[in-house]
Amino acid sequence: MVVLWNGLYLDHAAKQLAADGFPVTDDLLARLSPLQFDHINFLGRYAFFRPQIPRPAPAAGPGRRRAPAGVAGMESTAAPGGHA
Repeated sequence: MVVLWNGLYLDHAAKQLAADGFPVTDDLLARLSPLQFDHINFLGRYAFFRPQIPRPAPAAGPGRRRAPAGVAGMESTAAPGGHA
């Protein structure tokens, strides 16, 4: 499957180079091979990294009030009914 993909990709690249005016000669094409495999991982080990997404701050629920913006230390613990 990889050889097929490489062959299709090389064909497309050669056609694009020729369309852009690059002299794509028979000698140049003879040096290309879809059997190159430097970019293939034969061990079957792959590393995928996901970006770290910051978690949102927990919402104020019953018994917790948020302090007004810019006021530190104003959080209060209230009874479940919302009364301090």
